[in-house]
Amino acid sequence: MAPTSTSRKSPAPAAPGSSAAASSRPEWQLRLYVAGSTPRSAAALHNLKRLCETHLAGRYSIEVVDLLVNPQLAAGDQILAVPTLVRKFPEPIRKIIGDLSNEERVLVGLDVKPLG
Repeated sequence: MAPTSTSRKSPAPAAPGSSAAASSRPEWQLRLYVAGSTPRSAAALHNLKRLCETHLAGRYSIEVVDLLVNPQLAAGDQILAVPTLVRKFPEPIRKIIGDLSNEERVLVGLDVKPLG
């Protein structure tokens, strides 16, 4: 899996100084760490995109980091296993390890949906 970045952003950015300028940045910033183009990495990316489109449409950005290409990037988020999803924003930072196939677990883990 080549290092790619998939972004879903709000429509046109607002002019500086306007009240909408703060909302031009995606509300949810997610980073998915993978190691090459394995079936597990592909499944994690597919599941993440599906969940985001269903529950965070238009309010998220996804950055995919391939640790086979950039292994030094694992240290910054203390990545010990792949695939790992890191919610960078909103804070606090949250991490979910695995292929993200358990939708309920992912939504609760990202704090998109309350535990219940």
